Amino acid sequence: MTRLDTDTIESALESLDGWRNKDSDAIVRAFKFKDFSAAFGFMSRVALLAEAANHHPDWSNSYNRVDIALSTHDAGGITQKDLDLARAINALL
Repeated sequence: MTRLDTDTIESALESLDGWRNKDSDAIVRAFKFKDFSAAFGFMSRVALLAEAANHHPDWSNSYNRVDIALSTHDAGGITQKDLDLARAINALL
């Protein structure tokens, strides 16, 4: 995968609600849910998407909050794989 330039990333993020560019190294988004069970259920659904795409997020969970960072480590930054997974994650909501 080829690392995307900043202009391409910013253009793509216009159609990805809630995601932002973190120093052109990752795209990030924070999700807030009703409670821990809802947050954990969301994480389980994201895990299935990530496994199917063979592209795994960096993430954390604290009670009802899930923070996700997407980056293609082999490419040293953001690639189309990250944008595609972000779209799939947004579709879960």
